[in-house]
Formats: sequence, C-alpha cells, structure tokens
Amino acid sequence: MFEKFANIFRIPDLRRRILFTLALLAVYRLGGHIPTPGINADKLQQFFEQNRGTMFGFVDLFSGGQLRRMTIFALGIMPYITASIILQLLTVVYEPLAKLQKEGELGRKKITQWTRYLTVVLSAIQSFGIAIGLEKSGGGFVIHPGPGFILMTMLTLTTGSAFIMWLGEQITERGVGNGMSLLIFAGIVVGLPRAVFDLYDKVKTDAWGAFTAPAVLMLMALMIVVVAFIVYVERSERRIPVQYAKRVVGRKVMGGQSTHLPLRVNAGGVMPVIFASSLLTLPQTIGYGLRDNRYFGGLLHALGWGEPLYTLLYAVGIIFFAYFYVSIIFNPNEVADNMRKYGGFIPGIRPGKRTSEYINDVLTRITLVGALYLIIISFIPEWMIAGIHLNHLPGAIGGWFERLPTWMTNGLGVNFYFGGTSLLIVVGVAMDTVTQIEAQLIMRHYDGFSPRSGRIRGRRTWS
Repeated sequence: MFEKFANIFRIPDLRRRILFTLALLAVYRLGGHIPTPGINADKLQQFFEQNRGTMFGFVDLFSGGQLRRMTIFALGIMPYITASIILQLLTVVYEPLAKLQKEGELGRKKITQWTRYLTVVLSAIQSFGIAIGLEKSGGGFVIHPGPGFILMTMLTLTTGSAFIMWLGEQITERGVGNGMSLLIFAGIVVGLPRAVFDLYDKVKTDAWGAFTAPAVLMLMALMIVVVAFIVYVERSERRIPVQYAKRVVGRKVMGGQSTHLPLRVNAGGVMPVIFASSLLTLPQTIGYGLRDNRYFGGLLHALGWGEPLYTLLYAVGIIFFAYFYVSIIFNPNEVADNMRKYGGFIPGIRPGKRTSEYINDVLTRITLVGALYLIIISFIPEWMIAGIHLNHLPGAIGGWFERLPTWMTNGLGVNFYFGGTSLLIVVGVAMDTVTQIEAQLIMRHYDGFSPRSGRIRGRRTWS
C-alpha cells in the first residue's frame, strides 16, 4: 500500500495536481480565520454554542465552522450550489437554456458564466439578510450598527463567496476531484477534532448520567456501521448484460463478446443531499431577521431544523434531486443508440426504443432505492440532535405524540459531525477523489489502490 501511495508522487502531472489542490485548500482554511469587520465574535460564538442542534449548526457544518466566527468565507459555497440548482432547473423548463446546454462546450461555458453572476446576486441577498438579522437580533453581535455595517458586510461576504467559487473551479480544472465537494469535505473534516473532544467531555462529566460511557460506545459503533453501509451502497451497482454480435471487418472478426452495462445505485452521490439542504437553508438564512414577524414567523418556524414540514420537504427534495441529477448525467436514449450502432443488444430486448425503455425502467427503480438510502442516512443526525418533532403537529395529532419519550421528540443533543449527512459527504467525496487518483495511476500503467483495480501491472525495469 505504501508503494502504491508513493507512485502518486512519481508522476509529475499527478503530483502537481495534488499539491495544487492541497495549496488551495490551505488558502480556503486560511481565509476561514479572517473575521468580518464590525462583528463581536465572542457573543456570536456563544450564540452558536447555544443553538448547536438547530438549523444554524447545520449551515455552520457546510461552512466548516466559519459561520459561527462570521469570517469572510461565512457563506461558504451554498450560494454557488443554489445558483447551480436554479440554472439546472431552468434548463428543463426554459427552452433557450435547454438549447444552449446542447451546444456542447460553448453552451456549458455560457451557463457557467450565468451561474457565477447568479452566485454573486444570491450572495448579496444572503449577506444583506444576515446583516439585518444580526442588527435586529438584539444580542449585541454588531459593534457599530448602521448602513455602513450593512454595506461592509454585504461587500465582505459577497467577495468571499465569489473567491470560494473561484477556488472550487480552479481545483476542478487544475487539481484532483470536484472542487466544490472538496471544499465541503475540508470544512467538515476540520471540525472532527472538536467533535471528538465534545464526546470526551461528555464521558468525563457524565453528561448523560451513568449511561454516558455505553452511549458513546454505541455511538461509535453506529458510526462504523453507517460508514460501512455508505461504502457498500456507494459501490453497489446493477449490471445489465450486453451481448455484441460478431462483425467481419476486412479480414478480422470483430465483436462476439459479452459484457455488462453498470448502473450505480446512487449515481447522484452526495449531490441530491447538498442540493436539497441548500434550498431549505436559504429561507432560514435570508429570513433570519423575520423570524418574529407575524406573517413569516410561523412559516420560518415550520421550516426549522427537525420540524415535520422541514423533514417532509427534505425527503421530497432528496428524491426529486436524485432523479433530476441522474437525468442530467445519464441519457438512456443515447446509450441505446450507441449500443445499436456498435452491434450490441440486451438479451431478450429489442435494440432501439425498447432497449432505451428497459434501461430507463431499471434506472428508475434503482434511483428510488438510492434516494431512500440517502434519506435514511441524512435523517440519522437530525433524529440524534433534534429528535422527531411530531408533537409540534397541529391539533389532536400533535397532542397524541406528546406521550412519546423526550429523547425521541427532543433528541439527544449529539454532535452532528458523527451523523449520517456529514459521513455521507466525507466518505462519498473521499471515495470519488481516490477513484480519480486511481484512474490516473492505471492510465499511466501503475497499480491502483484496490485489489480489483490492479488490472495493469506496474512498470518494471528490465536489465
């Protein structure tokens, strides 16, 4: 394994890409320690400690703890993700954008440019909402409130978000892995030591009574089980058998081989979870200053972390974006046409339209399984932190759920770094990055990391 790891740094191009990625991640972490002017960081830190198990803690997770310190990168990459979702949704319902997307590289560059502009607009709106919310909160978070503070906060946070967007694009283009996913990965991993210390402190102080030590052990075991489950599902795929007919080309007989078409159970990876969570956190971030408003306060409360409406919309959003993302990255009609062009067919299925329909049916079923898997993994941290707030349902239904134990309705207050959402992102991004590095190694005739990838032997020196 050490020999395979050392092969990474023996390839000049791969070595430059990895060092470039690490350097930009270091810049991202460095910017996470530059505070926004005019903020009382100590009082804001205390506020987040008191609201650890709420929506603010979840948003703080994706920013790598920068929101609680209100640094210049406090918005994180959420504005960029939201802008990407809006543009991708518009490509489905708005015909000029759909035509632009089909124009190839030139069209994709144009859509990317519009995504950047929309990111700046959303960042300005979010930063304005944050500035107004901090001023009206009455918590003493702002040292010198007024129009100057609002403009400075908007300028600082919007510039920071645009710079993060540039970092992510540079990592994707000149580094290794998906830049935006790696930024989220870096933000989560940097908080793991704090989560470990939090668990140690709970054991030391017997925060849950005599049951504290067994509970922590059960939590660690649950984390290991969740990681194993994530790796198992992420590696799972549905293999559709494909047979290629024999063809005579000149004096050679081509084809006549059997292979398979692999369809991943979770083809969208962590993107459906990120998309759904970013859309649900947007109203909370923008409308923080309206939480006491008689018109919008009730709606914002219903969209709070752990509330039934939030849970329902989160599950529906994950299912929607799972299908939406798969429809973008996989086209059954194109696969069926290419298969027929090269003489391939699925045994028992007619080539052409029938093959496309069969692939689409299989993809629909396994995508639903993948979406349900994402829902289960994503709800684990929510139930551990905030519980299931079924007692907040209106009328007699909510009163009936009042009989449930408090640990079910109010949660355990467990640190969310050990929850399913963060583990899903960390494990998924790590696996995708390792897969890309492994592909680079195999392409240059080196062995990969996993036993199955060692199809091409490493280079040998012959005397």
